[in-house]
Amino acid sequence: MATKSWQTPKNLLIVMSVAMTIAFATWMALLNNFVIERASFTGAEIGMLQSIREVPGFLAFTAVFVLLLLKEQTFAYLSLALLGIGVAATGYFPTVVGLYLTTFLMSVGFHYYETIKQSLSLQWLSIDEAPAVLGKLIAVSSMASLAAYSFLWLSEAYLGLSFKAIYIVGGGCCLALTLFAWLGFPRFQGKTPQRKHLLMRKRYWLYYALTFMGGARRQIFVVFAGFLMVEKFGYSVSDIALLYIINHLFNWAFAGRIGKLVGRIGERRALTFEYCGLFCVFTAYAFVNDATWAAGLYVLDHLFFSLAIAIKTYFQKIADPADMASTAGVAFTINHIAAVVIPAMFGLVWLVSPTAVFLMGSGMALISLLLARNIPLKPSAGNEAVVGKVAAVAL
Repeated sequence: MATKSWQTPKNLLIVMSVAMTIAFATWMALLNNFVIERASFTGAEIGMLQSIREVPGFLAFTAVFVLLLLKEQTFAYLSLALLGIGVAATGYFPTVVGLYLTTFLMSVGFHYYETIKQSLSLQWLSIDEAPAVLGKLIAVSSMASLAAYSFLWLSEAYLGLSFKAIYIVGGGCCLALTLFAWLGFPRFQGKTPQRKHLLMRKRYWLYYALTFMGGARRQIFVVFAGFLMVEKFGYSVSDIALLYIINHLFNWAFAGRIGKLVGRIGERRALTFEYCGLFCVFTAYAFVNDATWAAGLYVLDHLFFSLAIAIKTYFQKIADPADMASTAGVAFTINHIAAVVIPAMFGLVWLVSPTAVFLMGSGMALISLLLARNIPLKPSAGNEAVVGKVAAVAL
């Protein structure tokens, strides 16, 4: 059967990104209110839940073994289905143990999908187009988030829908879009056959280090920035949804431009700007006492994180094209080594001093800045780092 003009790898990436975003945005936007109002969570429980959520990310290296049995595209569809089911089921289990279990199921789907998406994106996109297209995917995801958060805001303010009903809608939309992607798109082949075994190359060391620190820093934002809004400033579900709407309006407006900016100024300068900005944002989080200022910091925080696509494009420039699938799984595991530990550990710190949590985030941003300054202005195979360069032959 002839392929239609819209049945392209880029459009498939867009559909899958929208499916993932609707489900995960629903889960994230409701999480803090749901766990506090229905399950009486404190900082300790939310930290443990987030650590459980990151365990599948830590195990993402196992994706390469699944690829011995499944094609990457099929694996992506199955992962999205698990994500949708996990989100749809969340509202039925408003207990500590129930939330831990549904979170784990949702997270297995989410992290395997993100692992495969990174691999497919770097295989299907050329080096020249990758920054702009990855930025566009962020913008499209922000539009999907806008739709999800607008629905949440309307549900809270006017429709009076229960947590359970909203979770079903979010998970159900993910499942419906996944079915559409499976039936509506052909199976695409990458230009280079992928290695189906685990590998770590010495010459990728800077990429691994940047990925590790990214996982550590990200947890401060994902776990504790939103929790701060609810616990300290008393944000309701509609308040959180409205904050997320504003946040993703900015992302929709600027993410595509951020991708083009990375392509124009290079990974070293882009990441330097990101980490300087995150240092300032985390330090401000530590001392903010005004709900409006906190919301502004949240929006800035998310915008700076959009620049992290530069880590992916840096890897694309230095890597063997056959390493994309296997390295994607290894990278997600490295990213989640700290992510498994930090939420639970920092959740205990939070009970004593929320300020200390964010100041530790500032320290992580400084370490990341030092790593970013070690990226060459024109990275390539054999020119992976300014200091600590490793010969590219057989490594």
